[in-house]
Amino acid sequence: MAYTISTAIAIYFVIWWIVLFVTLPFGVKSQSEQGGDLAGTDPGAPILPRLGRKMLWTTIISAVIYGVMSYLYGLGYLNIERISKTLGFPF
Repeated sequence: MAYTISTAIAIYFVIWWIVLFVTLPFGVKSQSEQGGDLAGTDPGAPILPRLGRKMLWTTIISAVIYGVMSYLYGLGYLNIERISKTLGFPF
């Protein structure tokens, strides 16, 4: 069963946001860790969040995950019957 382009975009969009939230904490140093608290800011605020780099890595990782899942779906491994049987839910 093939899905439409809008479904593919929606699935990729959900994967992208999940991966973004996973990659956000990597490499972030807070102001209190660096010892340079600025007046009027939270001590836990990041000094250099590098959001552009994280968005690039998020896009790459999401594309790989989406590609693998799409390939497995095309082979028939990711369908509702197989997943429900694996998890022990009646279908």
